[in-house]
This record gives sequence, C-alpha cells and structure tokens, in this order.
Amino acid sequence: MSNPTMILSSALLAISCAISGCGSDAKLNTAPTVKNDGEASNQVIATKVFVNGEVYTVNPDKPWAQAVALQGNKIIFVGSSEGIKAYVGEKTDIIDLEGKMMMPGFHDVHMHPLESASQATQFTVPSYASEAEYIDAIYAASIQNPDAPWLIGYGHEISTLLEMDNAPLAVINEAVKNRPVIIMEQTSHSMWVNGKALQLAGINHNSQDPVGGVFGKDEAGNLDGILYDNAGNQVMELAMQSLKNAKQQDYDGLIEYTMPELNKVGITSISDARTYWQRGHLETWQRVAKEDNLTLRVSLGLWAYPDMNDERQISIIKSLYQSRSDSLLKINQVKFYMDGILVNTTAAMHEPYHTNWLDLYQNKGLNYFTQSRLEKYIKALEPTGFDFNIHGIGDRGIHEALNAIENASNGTARHRITHLEVVDPADYNRFGKLNVIADAQVAGEFTKPSHWGETIPLIGSERAQDLVPIKSLQRSGARLTLSSDWNVSTFNPFVGLSNAISRAPQNISLAQAIKAYTLNSAYAMRQDQQVGSIEVGKLADLVVIDGNLFERSVLEIKKTQVDMTLLDGEIVYQR
Repeated sequence: MSNPTMILSSALLAISCAISGCGSDAKLNTAPTVKNDGEASNQVIATKVFVNGEVYTVNPDKPWAQAVALQGNKIIFVGSSEGIKAYVGEKTDIIDLEGKMMMPGFHDVHMHPLESASQATQFTVPSYASEAEYIDAIYAASIQNPDAPWLIGYGHEISTLLEMDNAPLAVINEAVKNRPVIIMEQTSHSMWVNGKALQLAGINHNSQDPVGGVFGKDEAGNLDGILYDNAGNQVMELAMQSLKNAKQQDYDGLIEYTMPELNKVGITSISDARTYWQRGHLETWQRVAKEDNLTLRVSLGLWAYPDMNDERQISIIKSLYQSRSDSLLKINQVKFYMDGILVNTTAAMHEPYHTNWLDLYQNKGLNYFTQSRLEKYIKALEPTGFDFNIHGIGDRGIHEALNAIENASNGTARHRITHLEVVDPADYNRFGKLNVIADAQVAGEFTKPSHWGETIPLIGSERAQDLVPIKSLQRSGARLTLSSDWNVSTFNPFVGLSNAISRAPQNISLAQAIKAYTLNSAYAMRQDQQVGSIEVGKLADLVVIDGNLFERSVLEIKKTQVDMTLLDGEIVYQR
C-alpha cells in the first residue's frame, strides 16, 4: 500500500546516502556497524525510516525519540536522527516528519462500528420535536420505504416521548398503523414502537417484563409504546431479521465509511462492543477479513443475550472463539450488560431513584445479568480465553460486576467494566486490586461536569457529583482505558483527549490520557506485546499528526489533524 508521494525520490536518495554513507557497493539487507564495545556486526537495513520528528513512544523508559526505522511491519530502531543512519540503504524509503509528532496508533475498545454506519436503519428522527413533526417524519419514512417489512428508525431522546401530551403509542400509531415501526432512542436503551410491532412481537398489557427489560405502561396499565432496555432489544431482533439485505448494508457501511474514517483520525485498533451474532454481525466481520479488507485490528465482543438459556449460549460462544496471533480479526471478548442507564432509571443503583417511572422493584434499576449469573459465565468462558466487556453504569451494577470477578475469575483474565458513570468510592481501589480495567467515555459533551447537574432530579446532588470519575480511578490504581461508545459519542480520539484533561475535578494528565488510548487499550485487547507503544520489536501501527500535542491548548488538541496512519507498517490513510 505504499503511497507514491512518499516513495524515495532522487533527492531523498541523496539525503539517504549523505546520512548513511551508502554508495554503489552498499548492501540491500545488511550494513556493517560498530557496537558500543567496538565489535563489528551486521546491521539490518530498514525498508522505511521516519526522521526529524517528535516521536512520543508511550514507552516510560524512553518516552521521546527523533526517528523510527521499520523493516516490513516491524519496528527495528527508535532513537536519534544520528543513530538511524546505520539503518538506511539504497532502497530505504525516507520520510521526513519535518518536526511533526509521531505516536502509536489509537485504540477504541468500545464502539459499535456495524450498527453506527449501517444503512439498515431506514430513517432518522430529531432528538426533540413536536408530536406533529414526529408524525410527519414517520409517515414520510413509510412513503419513502414502501416495500420495507419493518420501518426501522433512530434518533429521539427518551425525555421527548415522556413529555408528550398524548401517549407515545397513540402518536406513532397516527403516523403508521398497519405496518410495524420501531425507532431506537439515541442511547439504544429504549425503543419506540407502534401497535403493529407490539402485535407481531406478541406483547400485550398482560405480558410479563422480560429479563433486563420493561414494557412501558401508562397510569392505567396500558402499553404506552416505549420498550425499555432488553424489552426493546428483543423486538429490534425481529425487525432486523426481517431485512433481506441487512448484512450487505452492514458490510457497505464498514467498508465505505467506518474503517476509512477511523483510520483518518489515527485509529488502528477497535473492539466491537456488541457483536449481535444472531443478526449476522459475525459473518460480516469474517467476510471483510477473508477478503483482506481490514484496515484495523479488531476484537469482537460477542453479545450475551440475557434471555437465552445459559448452557446453550455458553456452548455457542465457546465454539466461536478465535484468537490467532496472525489474524487482524479476533473473536475473544464477550459483551455483558449488568444494568441499563441513568436517564431511563434502569441503571442499577444501591439507593432508590428520586423519581419512579417504571415501578421496578425498590426503584433501584434493573439487571440484565445478576451477579451470580455473571459468575457462572466467568467460570465457563475464562478457560477458553474470553475476556469480558461489562456494561456497568450504576453503582450497584458496577459493584456486582466487581464481586462476580472477585468470586469467579481465575485471575489471568483482562475483564473490563465500561461506562462507569456512578461509582461507589469504596469500589475505586478494587479495580487495581482485581486487575479489572476501567473503561470510560468522555468524548461526549454530556459527560462534562457542566452537565452533571442534569441527573440531580433522578439521583440527587450527592450521587450526581464525580460522574465518570477517571481521576479518582487512576489515583486508586486502576488501569484506565478511554473509548468512544460511538455513535453515542464521536470516535475522534483528539476530542476524547481534550475532554479527559479538562473535565476538572475528574481530569487526568495528557500523558495518562494518551496511554489510556494506546498501551492500556492494547492490554485490554491482549496485544500490548505487539502494539500500543513505539518500541523495537513491536508492529508498526503508527500515527503522524500535525503538531506536538504537549505544546497545544485544550482547544487546539481537539482540532488536531492526522497526516498519516500506518497499520502493520503500511499506509492506510494519508492526508
């Protein structure tokens, strides 16, 4: 994938010979050098070198360098512009960084790459709109998609539906009555459905809430058209399975948008945080890998269906495990939900919510998986090699996930708890003690301290402080990773870095934030011995950016642009 603009020109060849002393008798693969003790040896010649840069290695023993040499996909030298001379031969590509910054490729260990770019979703509605505007938008979508068996939309916020004068079910039925409609709320933790969708799903006012979910009802006990958490997931499964071209839509979105855009912002590794293996997601990823079209290292987090029989699900998940070291695609993680989210009052809390929307037991949220059930899965799947990516937002959900790991883990796994919105301070030091990775998302504006007060009506002022406490967790010894949860938040890591260092009192240093996006996340993906820092012997997943982050303001970091991204030593993006 060499870019012709970066190939060694005659001018650069002259520079090469000037700094390396090469001549007509120079060897292609080796050149004589002198070790520190004066003994001559053969030195490997680089296929590509980067010179005159500010190289931030994320290696604590040698954090900064000027030059990097590669042979193929391997890093063979990290050091000074003087020291790299011995690695340059006649056919070495020399790339002059011109003082720009090089760093390891970014990892995003929590995102939804298939769901977020697929055109399987046929229409989008506004976050906030009047009832009439929603009716017009949904009706228009039905006209534009006359042959779709289900109309599948996205975009509203739950508060919009709860504040309607009329029941959400009546509003959506007025728009489309005779064809099933399902609209995913922005966080994916609730679905807005019409009566036809409820009918096809076999849901009525006498239906029992499914595990991890709630059928929304009005004061009279009638269904109101909102399906919370797993109740909505189950109906979305029906909708997605009705689509004839969903796999192709997922594939096209990944190839045409997601991977190029991730490379454009310097991302070289991701974890798919919810691989719906009953929807064909696994086959889509395997197709991309088989066609040799991956421009990322990918770990898939197989979705643990809360309503599936445990023995059957464990058996299937075990059979899907794949973690070959020579493959860019690995199936080595499982995604569990402990609870829901704060704004739905479904996040699992130690103490009751200050408002009661759903009449849940003790009004303390819900569990997709209980502590004891999670322990069962840990004992069953750890020996195969699976690491768990555990959704935990409420303090009780996080506490129970930590308990399950403490009780059931063999101690060699690299489990992580993600989101971490309300964490009991008594649990801070348990992350480090149990080697549980703390995965947080701070790229979204809603995670900033200026928005914390918005949760006071739900959980009170005391619990609404220090949401997503990355500084407290870092100081307590947790291994911190930063990710996006795209498309809940932007996947641009420079926005995440900027927010991470500026969200006082829960802010961290830039060096800590970069490590969270690189080496720590590589650890979470079990590839920290291969990538995540710029060190001799590691693979060349590298990013060149337009300036030194350590010399930039918070706002300037957010606007950083990537000049070049390399995966395995090959250029996958160049500005």
